[in-house]
Amino acid sequence: MRLILKNKPVLCNYYVTYRCNAKCSFCDIWEKPSPYVNFDNVKQNLKDLKRLGVQVIDFTGGEPLLHRELPQFLDYAKELGFITTVTTNALLYPKMAEKLKGKIDMLHFSLDSPVESEHNESRGVALFKQFLESIEIAKKIGERPDILFTVFSHNIHQIEEVYQTYCLPNNFMLILNPVFEYNDVGSKLDAESLEILEQWGKKKLVYLNQGFIELRKDGGNHIEKSICRAGSSSIVISPENELVLPCYHLGLENIPINNQLYSIWNKETVQESIKLEGKHAACEGCTINCYMQTSFATEISKYWLSALPSTLKYNLAKGTWKNLI
Repeated sequence: MRLILKNKPVLCNYYVTYRCNAKCSFCDIWEKPSPYVNFDNVKQNLKDLKRLGVQVIDFTGGEPLLHRELPQFLDYAKELGFITTVTTNALLYPKMAEKLKGKIDMLHFSLDSPVESEHNESRGVALFKQFLESIEIAKKIGERPDILFTVFSHNIHQIEEVYQTYCLPNNFMLILNPVFEYNDVGSKLDAESLEILEQWGKKKLVYLNQGFIELRKDGGNHIEKSICRAGSSSIVISPENELVLPCYHLGLENIPINNQLYSIWNKETVQESIKLEGKHAACEGCTINCYMQTSFATEISKYWLSALPSTLKYNLAKGTWKNLI
């Protein structure tokens, strides 16, 4: 018997563009041709997302800072009472910092290595200096970005340096993001790496969703007894203004929204499609963090119990816990 905590979507992954100014080795989004979202569509969709019960808007990409109207999107989202989150490679942050100031509840600067040459190689472009510059600018204007460190078996030994150099001195949260596989990119973590991550998750100023570790130990999602709630807990909107089902990475259906997001979401055909979340053949073994995070939050399970301490820890640190009650 499923014990449902939320029967509404809690997060929208809003892809403002698939374009990117980097070429990360573990991502294929930057390979896609892409338009930029239209502000009129964004406004209508945000209104409908509010009606649907969504609490968090993740303006993502590609590189979201490529969209010149991102500050206006954030203003409107905040006006409607959403929690806002943006992850950036920080290449453009020095130019946009003042325009973004105070608009992002959860701002993440991505980092793959504290070694300049290694980080630049991973990102496919020289941007380490902009990462460092962004930290100094953020501190100067009173922002507290998180350092989002994507963890591979080959860089797990560098967590200590990232933690000591960028997080502890600045009171920044370190988000440990275990790598996952999809579409022939990414990789898996070995058992030793998972054990190391578990220990790191216990430290102050470190966020690691323990549910991610438990899921990997269990072999990921299993279609016969799916724990994935990607379709029902998250809403994905593409730069073409389409509803993407059941999640971005699988992308089996792209439904034109045409300013009708609320009614489209509630259509029987869409809800029937959502019921197949985590049950498609390609869903076997899935460990994609961004969808498992919301999956763990919507019903009581062992993964919910594993994820709860880190979720509370992070939202208390960011001051967003009241918005989630």
